[in-house]
Amino acid sequence: MADSYRILLGENELPQQWYNVQPDLPRPLPPYLHPATGKPVTPDDMLPIFPMELILQEVSQERWIEIPDEVLDIYRLWRPSPLHRARRLEKLLKTPARIYFKNESVSPAGSHKPNTAVPQAYYNKMAGVTRLATETGAGQWGSALSFACNAFGLGCTVYMVKVSYQQKPYRRSMMQIWGSEVYPSPTDRTDSGRAILAQDPESPGSLGIAISEAVEDAVKHEDTKYALGSVLNHVLVHQSIVGLETKKQLQLAGEKADVLVGCVGGGSNFAGFCFPFVPDKLKGDNIRMVAVEPTSCPTFTKGAYMYDFGDTAGLTPLMLMYTLGHSFVPPGIHAGGLRYHGDAPLLSLLVHEKVIEARAYPQNPVFEAAIAFARTEGIVPAPETAHAIRAGVDEALKCKETGEEKCIVIAFSGHGFLDLAAYDNFIGGNLIDFEYPDSKIQEAIAAIPKFPG
Repeated sequence: MADSYRILLGENELPQQWYNVQPDLPRPLPPYLHPATGKPVTPDDMLPIFPMELILQEVSQERWIEIPDEVLDIYRLWRPSPLHRARRLEKLLKTPARIYFKNESVSPAGSHKPNTAVPQAYYNKMAGVTRLATETGAGQWGSALSFACNAFGLGCTVYMVKVSYQQKPYRRSMMQIWGSEVYPSPTDRTDSGRAILAQDPESPGSLGIAISEAVEDAVKHEDTKYALGSVLNHVLVHQSIVGLETKKQLQLAGEKADVLVGCVGGGSNFAGFCFPFVPDKLKGDNIRMVAVEPTSCPTFTKGAYMYDFGDTAGLTPLMLMYTLGHSFVPPGIHAGGLRYHGDAPLLSLLVHEKVIEARAYPQNPVFEAAIAFARTEGIVPAPETAHAIRAGVDEALKCKETGEEKCIVIAFSGHGFLDLAAYDNFIGGNLIDFEYPDSKIQEAIAAIPKFPG
């Protein structure tokens, strides 16, 4: 397959199990802590918001978890997804590196998010739940969960970060087409939303605020559970199907990855892409994994590794993770999916242990790389995905300088067909490269309650 542009797997090669990285960690993941007591969370503590099967996956120490047939049936609408060789981008860069990208934009919602939305909707349906409540930043997760809830006949309520609700009306349209109700967060529908609006009537919202509203909605309605599109262990388990397919496809291409790059907001697409390679690295393989974030929300590169709430109102368990503080409200950059104040605990542990490295980019260099990618490979990337492309391009340019023929693989987490306003702003010269002063970041971190860890 040396001359191939796309490396494809047949439907019969679709993975039948998800991979769970927990048994292969260099040290155990510290427990979540109860927001009221500070004691380790028990499965019973999580039952008001999640069905038991997802709670069991959250704490599972099993390396492999079977994928239900009903989930596989829906996965087959777009999976296995293709691995592309970016030959035209290589030519533009004049690099000896070989660049590949794993294309998750082929899903019905246009991103990697349905990989976990479908199983989450399925397990809730099996538990007798009739409605799911969730948050969304850029709208990728909200549209994915709307698609999944529609497939299983569930109602869906989405609290969409207000600035994204205004910036990305067609994401909202997708959710409504699939039958969801969508509200700009913060709203006056919840206590947590009303509290934020009382402090700042013009609040642009944040993922932390929207999570608080969705969790509150779920807790107050017996027929409703909460669904999260990133951060938690079970979400990362579901996304592992991306990396499992990528490993098979690289083998078919006769390749061995030297560098894996992906964007990180909460961490689900990057973790799903990279985690199946973690055991190889821990056994001595010389493979680098690069997590890429925006300078306007630099959780890995400037955050603290400590226990913090996953939401603004302090309703969720405390998790040991890299965080900018749950009160942190980032600017309204177009990469809405990368504006979360914290990172997945599993991913944070591996960054802390230096198994995974991190870097941050401002908006304009990111969009420069996205334009180059669109003009060579033909697909307009999501603003989030463009961060990974920027890092991949930089790695390829380093190879141009050194002459190294490395294999670079990019997690192409989603297309940007509904994010064209961001490209209009870039082309018109209206994007601002905002970077928070370190003093403001330290102020938000200092406000985090101190817990052991």
